[in-house]
Parts: sequence; C-alpha cells; structure tokens
Amino acid sequence: MTPTDQTRRGSARSVADALREQIRAGVLGPGAVLPTGRELADTFHVAPKTAAAGVDILKAEGLVIGEQGGRRRVRSIRRITWNLSEFERGRRRDSHALDDWATAIKDAGREPRETIIKTVEPAEPQIAAWLRIMPGAEVVKRARVRSVDDEPFQLSSSYFPGTIARGTLLDEDRELSIPGGVLRHIGHPQTGVRDEISTRMPTPEETELLKLPVGTPVIQHVRIGHGAEAPVRVMVTIAPGDRHLLVYEMEV
Repeated sequence: MTPTDQTRRGSARSVADALREQIRAGVLGPGAVLPTGRELADTFHVAPKTAAAGVDILKAEGLVIGEQGGRRRVRSIRRITWNLSEFERGRRRDSHALDDWATAIKDAGREPRETIIKTVEPAEPQIAAWLRIMPGAEVVKRARVRSVDDEPFQLSSSYFPGTIARGTLLDEDRELSIPGGVLRHIGHPQTGVRDEISTRMPTPEETELLKLPVGTPVIQHVRIGHGAEAPVRVMVTIAPGDRHLLVYEMEV
C-alpha cells in the first residue's frame, strides 16, 4: 500500500468517524439525508472519492442506506422488544385470530403479519440433534416470515417430529392460532423450553428475505420445546440484530 493510499484510507475513516458521532448524537437523526459527496469533501477538506469512501464505511456498518438518485440516508430503525421470558410462557396470549407473537406486537401498538409455508421433509442433522431423533427422520416444518408494519422482522421455522405432527392441525398448510397453543391442543404440551442464542452474518437468502442492508448481523434464536418424555418442537428464528431488543426477566 502506497503512502497516498494510507492517507486516503485514514481520511475516509475520519469522515466515517465524524458522521457516526453525528448520528449517535442525534445531529443526523433517523431518516436524515446526508450531505452530498461534494459537500462532505468541502466540510472535511478531502477529495470527493475519499468522502464517498467514508460514507461507504457507514453503509457497511448498517448505519446508512443508499437510495435511487444517489441520496444517502441515516437508517430509520424502530426496534421491537421481544420478551423471551414471557413468549409462550404460562398463560399464552394466543387467540383464534392471533398467535402469541402477533398478540405481543399488537399490544405494542404495531401491526403484525405472518405468512407460512408447511412442508414435510427429512430432518437435517442439527434439527435431528435438537429433537433427539434420527437424522433423516420425517419432520413437519412450518416456515414463517413475520413482518411488523409491513417490514420483514423475522424468519421463524418450527420443526415437529412426524410421529406427533402428521395427520394433526400442524400438518395443515395454513396459519394456526389456538388458545393455549397447538401442541397442547393435539395432546403434546410443552413442559419446558431451552433457548440457544447466537449471532452471525446472514446467508444470501436471509439477506434477501429480510431486506438487510450490507453489514447487518442476525440473531439466531433456537427454542427447543420439551414434552413429557422428549422434545416436541424446535423453533429456529432469524432476526436482524438492529431491529430487536431481546429481554429476559428472571426471579432471583
């Protein structure tokens, strides 16, 4: 790398640092249009290409998005609070119209929507391990895309052993919402759950379905639902890291 390249990189980083601080301080609020490349170049006394490189750093961090016409805006993010210690616990909030997740979103004053696709397929090794069944054993998969205010917020796929799900409501290709939950309704209630949470970068498919800006990590939340003798469901939820606040509340 030449000295000129090092100077340009340093200057781009300085532009990014200054703009990032303005975003964090609220000087550039959510949805605000960034100055043009020429304006940034004049403000920071750098070449236009260097100013553009600084903005690209913020785009890679997910703080800035590009629009048609070359405009760049500060991302407008309105998180949801997902209380995982209340989700599906005790008195579920399901009704015949909304499941527990959708009810919580509605209670927060926002508009939930879910689409679902049901398939029957052989269990992949990781799914089989979570359900304690043999790899390749039949599972019923119910894959959801969950949206809030018409923006995709989660990909949530639930897997049920075919031995308990085939021929039941879970085997139907439609949305289901039953007070108390479908598993309880079909005679296989969950008696406890185990959560596993990790973060990673999204796959290309997840990026497309969730409309993720470049550089946005996702949270992978795995909830394994245990029945009286063995797991009865595993739910794998992929959630954009910038759209969620995960909350647990526990007595001590």
